[in-house]
Amino acid sequence: MNVIFTCGGTGGHINPAVAVARLLRERRPDAQILFIGAEDGMEKTLVPREGFRLELLKVSNYQRSLTPAGVWHNFKTAWNLRGAYRKADRLIDEFRPDVIVGTGGYASYPALHEGAKKHIPTAVHESNAVPGLTTCLAAKTADRIMVAFEESRAHYACPERVVVTGMPVREEFLYLRKSEARKKLGLDSRPFVVSCWGSLGAREMNKKIAGFLLCETRAGDPFRHVHATGSYGWRWMPDYVRELGVDLAAHPSVEMREYIYDMPTLMAAADLVICRGGASTISELTASGTPAIIVPSPNVTGNHQEKNARILESHDAALVIREEECTGESLYESAAKLLRDPARLETMSRNLREMAVVDSAERILAEILELAKTR
Repeated sequence: MNVIFTCGGTGGHINPAVAVARLLRERRPDAQILFIGAEDGMEKTLVPREGFRLELLKVSNYQRSLTPAGVWHNFKTAWNLRGAYRKADRLIDEFRPDVIVGTGGYASYPALHEGAKKHIPTAVHESNAVPGLTTCLAAKTADRIMVAFEESRAHYACPERVVVTGMPVREEFLYLRKSEARKKLGLDSRPFVVSCWGSLGAREMNKKIAGFLLCETRAGDPFRHVHATGSYGWRWMPDYVRELGVDLAAHPSVEMREYIYDMPTLMAAADLVICRGGASTISELTASGTPAIIVPSPNVTGNHQEKNARILESHDAALVIREEECTGESLYESAAKLLRDPARLETMSRNLREMAVVDSAERILAEILELAKTR
């Protein structure tokens, strides 16, 4: 059995494909697996680390701007796409896949497009609440459309081809107990808060968290708090916080890091997470059952982070605050209010777990194996 996984750009596109590929390799050791991604995406690092073969395409996005720079960018994108089609076509002929699975990003479209032309079964997985451009295009010919949320069905013209599979997450998010995680981290009885804005960080939100830190230190450190600045934030935020009047050395309950490498443990231990609304984060929250304040990024295509977050909010599983509507002080007050309401936190946690699809990778693999039978 030969399967192509095609994805690109961010972890939210790559991690689901890697999780299912791992499961396929475990269940079918004789299966041949090929990843097709973008030359400038995170897959260059993430996929080879897992031991899978990776081929790269030169692709770029489309811009809606009609400025000379925007028009020139789109011309280059169209030119690159022609080359990507040709390379994808060659790779498909050489690899002879039984199924092609796309999990998002511009790099996934050429292989899905060429595979459908050759009548090879294709499937797309959309991790966000609403489909992106690539999914919209691929869904027209895909044999299966796999989505993370039941509410997403309404966004597709062919509901009979839509299957709710959830989004795969690492097993640690599902099964690590809160008491075990808190003991591992050496936490005391105070509430524990985790905040982060992604691997790079977000300058404006890091500034607001700096105000949050000022509020909590002035209040006498009512809870333990770990904040990840991201790689860009780490360059300036420690100095910014110090200039604001927060001496972290005098407040060991507040910890600032560049990254959080052990997120499953911290999320399991946390009473509250303050974060963005990306698909990976949403799935990790539902898997761990950790209540959250979500501040969606306003700088994403189609405002999909807010749409992701609003689904959790509609289930009373998260509090959503728009970036332009919050300050460090108001964010602190919202967090403190939630932490003073253990019944509300318990309700949010229960609702999150009810939304979780714990066997997401299994469901996606089942669809792949079913499609392979039609080949």
